Amino acid sequence: MALSAAASTPATAPVSEPRYDAEEILALALARLEDDKAEDIIHIELRGKTTIADYMVVATGRSQRHVGALAEHLAEAFKARGVKGVRIEGLPAADWVLIDASDVIVHIFQPEVRGFYNIEKMWSGALAGGSARTTRD
Repeated sequence: MALSAAASTPATAPVSEPRYDAEEILALALARLEDDKAEDIIHIELRGKTTIADYMVVATGRSQRHVGALAEHLAEAFKARGVKGVRIEGLPAADWVLIDASDVIVHIFQPEVRGFYNIEKMWSGALAGGSARTTRD
């Protein structure tokens, strides 16, 4: 009994797009912000504490222009690496820009806005046993 051509041809598996885990996205974010001279960069592990993300990154830019450039460069780096569904909020005002890369949320502030909202204290203090870490930790 002969096999038909369709039956003898191996089925091709769908090509999956690269999937990055939270640690890879976090490392990319921290490296890019450091390279672009962001200041006071910290990250907070949220895993197991909330479902919004695994990590939160908070950084400061020196001016509106610097905050905007940091956000745009970071979003471009995510997209270049194949991170899907990256959303940015807060441009063009650029006093507080949020970049949502699904597992990692990045907040970039101008200094006075960061001081006013102080979200890293809120998040690290609200999480039992949580702590904020600088890139130097």
